[in-house]
Amino acid sequence: MTAILDNQMLWRQFGAAIEMLHDALADCPDELWETRLWEDQPEQWVAAGFSSFWYLGYHTLFWLDLYLYGAEEGFAPPAPFALVEMEANEALPRTYTRGELLGYLAYCRDKCQTTIGALSSAEAQRLCHFPWGEVAYGELQLYSLRHVQEHGAQLRMFLGQNAVKSTDWVTQSA
Repeated sequence: MTAILDNQMLWRQFGAAIEMLHDALADCPDELWETRLWEDQPEQWVAAGFSSFWYLGYHTLFWLDLYLYGAEEGFAPPAPFALVEMEANEALPRTYTRGELLGYLAYCRDKCQTTIGALSSAEAQRLCHFPWGEVAYGELQLYSLRHVQEHGAQLRMFLGQNAVKSTDWVTQSA
């Protein structure tokens, strides 16, 4: 069977989702950075900041980074980011700045482009184990792409609801 999806096709769409997340983070006014996106979140999430604009950006990047790594064991995000998101009721030590999150995004974008560019058929079939299930590495990347797109869209919708114009749709990454 011939593959119908090559590495560059996958990268162009994954990169586009990452660029749209970038635009949402970059376009957020300072006064909305720590604003809660939803009012109906569990109190422990609110107390930990999980429902704020910046936190959803961090959450998205953390899982992008982890899924590119392919396993929880041995994974650590780059400094200054904490290994928070793996256990219930964890809280980040502080609010991360726009500059820090945009730096993490650039790191993840480069890691994603390199990883997807070098992805072999054998590596794409490697099984990855997570508490929620087992999945081939290639499918994990498609799952991760959907996750990035979902949260990027949530952030952009929030900006629109607050009369902030975010940049246009990105068709594909260069």
